[in-house]
Amino acid sequence: MKTFPIGGIHPSDCKEYSKSAAIETFPTPATVTIPLSQHIGAPAVACVAKGDRVLVGQVIANAGGFVSSPIHSSVSGTVVAVEPKADAQGNKKPSVTIAVEGDEWVDTIVRGGALKKNINLSKEEIVSKISQMGIVGMGGATFPTHVKLSIPAGKKAECLIINAVECEPYLTADYRVMLEQGEKLIVGARILAKAIGVDKIYIGIENNKPDAISHLQQLASAYVEVEIIPLKMRYPQGGEKQLIAAVTGREVPSGGLPIDVGAVVQNVGTALAVYEAVMLNKPLFERVVTVTGSQLASPKNLLVRIGTPMSALIDYCGGMEGVGKVIAGGPMMGRAVSNVDAPVTKGTSGVLLMPTEESLRNVEGSCIRCAKCVEACPMGLEPYLLNRLTQLGDFEQLEHHYIADCIECGCCTFSCPSYLPLLDWVRIGKAEVMKRIRERAAAKK
Repeated sequence: MKTFPIGGIHPSDCKEYSKSAAIETFPTPATVTIPLSQHIGAPAVACVAKGDRVLVGQVIANAGGFVSSPIHSSVSGTVVAVEPKADAQGNKKPSVTIAVEGDEWVDTIVRGGALKKNINLSKEEIVSKISQMGIVGMGGATFPTHVKLSIPAGKKAECLIINAVECEPYLTADYRVMLEQGEKLIVGARILAKAIGVDKIYIGIENNKPDAISHLQQLASAYVEVEIIPLKMRYPQGGEKQLIAAVTGREVPSGGLPIDVGAVVQNVGTALAVYEAVMLNKPLFERVVTVTGSQLASPKNLLVRIGTPMSALIDYCGGMEGVGKVIAGGPMMGRAVSNVDAPVTKGTSGVLLMPTEESLRNVEGSCIRCAKCVEACPMGLEPYLLNRLTQLGDFEQLEHHYIADCIECGCCTFSCPSYLPLLDWVRIGKAEVMKRIRERAAAKK
């Protein structure tokens, strides 16, 4: 069974809470608040004003640059505000708030009908359509998809890898998409492959999803270019560089990108969104979200309109009783939520409710130089050292020790017997180093 070469851990996957919950369409809320920055890169620029009437799928904000993405309305109704609103961490971000009135869609969106398999657009037309429809990476990184598909001069893509690993504990949104919309996913992958000019598609799935593996293998038998790759259960198998190493045996160089080894990686949810964008003219205004937790009354996988308050999802699935922490995403790479009324965005893969007793941090000890964090790091870094250098503010040494290569997977914190918040410090150090790298690059222009 294939896997990546170094590091990694084996946390309990905790997927039993929601894996049997078929995708439900969440009721449209009375009001949505749609942030204008739901992607890596420049925020989108609002093109509507208070009092404007909008339809589902209508552009409400244009891309703010090449590395940006347009934002579409997820509802029909009246714009009641274009102003900063608090996100999940309480930070004010430019947003459009819409009062819902009915459910009228723009007439260009194809609703229902049989599966469409014939890809009639050119590669340039596909990339343009994906850009227009606001498609971004839905595995959490939210990198604008059209940028990833624009292969730099001098580089050549050799394969497309669909990340169907979903190694983050608790989350089952991608798993349910594979089971329920598997052929749309495969056609979406074929669209992506045509956009980058490759004829080989790998779909990597961890072996804790045997039914998804067998289901997609059956579907893929009709497509000669598609191969399903079962992978060993090992976190963070779904990390982009780890997945490439497992599937192709190639190592992305330090500071490099997947295209440097001929690979382009896209998430399951992204592939489905690409199918809907290219075949159905449907912008990205809704996504599947796992709402889960051990004490939650009714964990679910929900198809949710972007801009829906997370609190509405929580109430729908059983409420906050006994909850000590809410996390946007999973427990390893997700972020704690301080504002549960914050909206679902394109990157919201899950809402995890942790019971009070599990959400409390253990008392920190002292580093005992056991090197368990080094052994666990899938990037071959020394987290204990990066932790200390950040505390000392030695950013030159942090860069020298490759902190920019950290994928923020949390393996170091998970493995530390002294309960040191290694990832917290590494994130702080990495943010400062990346800021300095960007400043140097800007100064050279």
